[in-house]
Amino acid sequence: MVTGKAEMGSAKRKPDGQLRRGWTTGACATAATKAALSALLLGRFPDPVTITLPKGETPSFPLAHRHLAEAYAEAAVVKDAGDDPDVTHGATIEVRVSFAPPGTGIVFRSGDGVGTVTRAGLPVPVGEPAINPAPRAMMIAEVEVLCAAHRVAADLEITVSVPGGEALAKQTWNPRLGIVGGLSILGTTGIVHPFSCSAWIHSIHRGIDVARAASLSHVLAATGSTSENAAQAIYGLPEIALLDMGDFAGGVLKYLRAHPVPRLTIAGGFAKITKLAQGSLDLHSGRSQVDMQFLLDHALEAGLHQSLSDRILSANTALEALELTRQNGLTLAPLIALKAREVAHMALQQAPVAVEVIIVDRKGEILARTGFE
Repeated sequence: MVTGKAEMGSAKRKPDGQLRRGWTTGACATAATKAALSALLLGRFPDPVTITLPKGETPSFPLAHRHLAEAYAEAAVVKDAGDDPDVTHGATIEVRVSFAPPGTGIVFRSGDGVGTVTRAGLPVPVGEPAINPAPRAMMIAEVEVLCAAHRVAADLEITVSVPGGEALAKQTWNPRLGIVGGLSILGTTGIVHPFSCSAWIHSIHRGIDVARAASLSHVLAATGSTSENAAQAIYGLPEIALLDMGDFAGGVLKYLRAHPVPRLTIAGGFAKITKLAQGSLDLHSGRSQVDMQFLLDHALEAGLHQSLSDRILSANTALEALELTRQNGLTLAPLIALKAREVAHMALQQAPVAVEVIIVDRKGEILARTGFE
């Protein structure tokens, strides 16, 4: 579904050395579910509780809370995200399991701090708790094994809560995508790989899905809030049309290649759009760098005097190179924007998506705008 914006390290640099992996909210909810159901069936809680992940790993989780009543049982696990800067690290994932009427099957409910889906396009239907399919499958698997072992029908209500989750959800894309009331319970494998970028890209994909489900014809992918605001001042698009692309241009373009939207605006600062123009689809400073020779070649194309070449090549930043060209009466940004649009079309591979690129300075002023092609 959707994860925290801080989750993939845009505000936190990857530490050196071997990184410790962690567990998804889905894995934690599965452990809490198994512990609660075990107590309901046996009268005692396993602690730690061991679960089986989709790829066969069998981690164990200590319980942070337990409560057994006549009609239900509750167990909780504190999420450990390892060394990943995950917004839900340290959150308590709590599950209440109670028996349901015969023939009900397994029903999931949103407790405190877990959101509810209100818009189409996500992998969970509208009106359902924001518990992704993979975590549901993990919980169901553990429940069915336990129920079969005790010859009990798997007619259960599983309520997942994350105390404080509604406040944490404000740091995620959930409100933008129409997931109201809290967080999503996530995770495909059950494992959090630190700084893997997969969660952010997954969120971009879900944003495109929601926009397509709403039949939108135009989406805006921005590298940050300044560029998003500048483009929004032009278009005033609905919130679900706004994709928080960050550094992951490839995450947007490759998904649109298979799931097209008629029009795409890419907006960003000069340095990041320069990296896109160079052919980089990952714009993170740790994974791509501005090539000053590339900027020089385009500056010369724009009319820069050859005598200024060394100053471009020795510039510390892309902005310094841009300012040098501006001081000499040249407009380098439009050439870079056009080249970036060309790279975007190459990544889209003939998908029916018209692309526009907008370059914005740090004050939100538009430096270049290509128009759609």
